[in-house]
Amino acid sequence: MSVWGEVLVGLVILVGLLGIVIPILPGVVLIFGAIAVWAFLTGGATAWAVFAISTVLLVISGVVKYTWPGAKLRDAGVPNRSLYLGAILGIVGFFVIPVVGLFVGFVVGVYVSELQRVRGQRLAWQSTWHAVKGVGLSILVELFGALLASGVWLIGAFVA
Repeated sequence: MSVWGEVLVGLVILVGLLGIVIPILPGVVLIFGAIAVWAFLTGGATAWAVFAISTVLLVISGVVKYTWPGAKLRDAGVPNRSLYLGAILGIVGFFVIPVVGLFVGFVVGVYVSELQRVRGQRLAWQSTWHAVKGVGLSILVELFGALLASGVWLIGAFVA
């Protein structure tokens, strides 16, 4: 693969990393796709090993992303219903309020659901804060796995 091709792959990976932090683009899918295209066009054992290692890292982080924060939220007593309502209002907020609508909608949705469930503002806010921390943990886990996969590709791009 040419240098410009590798630069393009690196840019797509960078956009994917940004898509994880700012959930507008499918970050992991972009990173996976960019590394897959690079491995296919580069060829050879090193490129395919890089692809395999990156894939394993992305899959592991994807599994941990959903299991670890979910367990912490269950331990904190935040029901799935509140998270679902937060997700729905987050999607609505994404289209209603540019840039921050996803976050604002999620927080409002969880808070309203918890306020109805626990009947107290303090307890509802505590549950909402646990949900926000859970989402933050989820993003960090996904970002960590994506950064590891990106680092493996970077090393492989220099070696291959």
